[in-house]
Amino acid sequence: MNDGRIAACGLVLLGCGKMGSAMLAGWLARGLPATSVWVMDPAPSDWLRGSGVHVNAPLPDAPAVVLIAVKPQMMGDALLELVGFGGSDTVFVSVAAGTPLSAFEAVFGADTPIVRAMPNTPAAVGQGITAICANAAGQGALDEAETLLSAVGAVVRLEDEAQMDAVTGVSGSGPAYVFHMIETLAAGGVAQGLPPELAMTLAKATVAGAGALAAAAKEDPGQLRINVTSPNGTTQAALEVLMDEQNGFPALLPRAVAAAAARSRELASG
Repeated sequence: MNDGRIAACGLVLLGCGKMGSAMLAGWLARGLPATSVWVMDPAPSDWLRGSGVHVNAPLPDAPAVVLIAVKPQMMGDALLELVGFGGSDTVFVSVAAGTPLSAFEAVFGADTPIVRAMPNTPAAVGQGITAICANAAGQGALDEAETLLSAVGAVVRLEDEAQMDAVTGVSGSGPAYVFHMIETLAAGGVAQGLPPELAMTLAKATVAGAGALAAAAKEDPGQLRINVTSPNGTTQAALEVLMDEQNGFPALLPRAVAAAAARSRELASG
């Protein structure tokens, strides 16, 4: 990242909270010069101040990319400072949840390249997954956006922005479902006589290891499940509960994803 358009023209990062910090750390680790980054943040951390990037300084005249990483409710005044970059070669990339491409087109103009992205919290440890889509003017900017966002994990492209609500329900909100599974799995161990600390250690390691195996294995998760399920064994006994069509995962998780997707649509519509 040290010899391309972004390094030459500059990148503006609007907001440097947990997600913004994770992305910035990834870019710097990949060789983007700190002097090519301008960060706008009302409460910059000590780490940010010591990173070598420009913090709350005058912006470059024509940055390659402006990446918006603030909460939607904080966006209004901040975007007004960036209006002058609209309608140019500057690419706007937003990781603000629930804010559609049309909202940015209303501010910057439909001829502005705009990419909407939905990352998730494992990006903080470089294990995130981000879904991206773009407006008509931004289709040619998807490669550049993918390069930036791949610094914190995998990137997938959507066929249509309408899919973003479903992405929110699966991967955007999904880490919280897994965290709750860890909580309840540990609680099950405590109920069977394990000390709480040991139960939590076992639950965390089991979920992390199973996820790593699922990501690395050639078999799909269904086959991996079959591989560890002995007929009439302990795993089968547990799966008969979890796979119950009325009360188990087949009923619960689709309902959870649907609820998150519905709320995402509500937020996008204002």
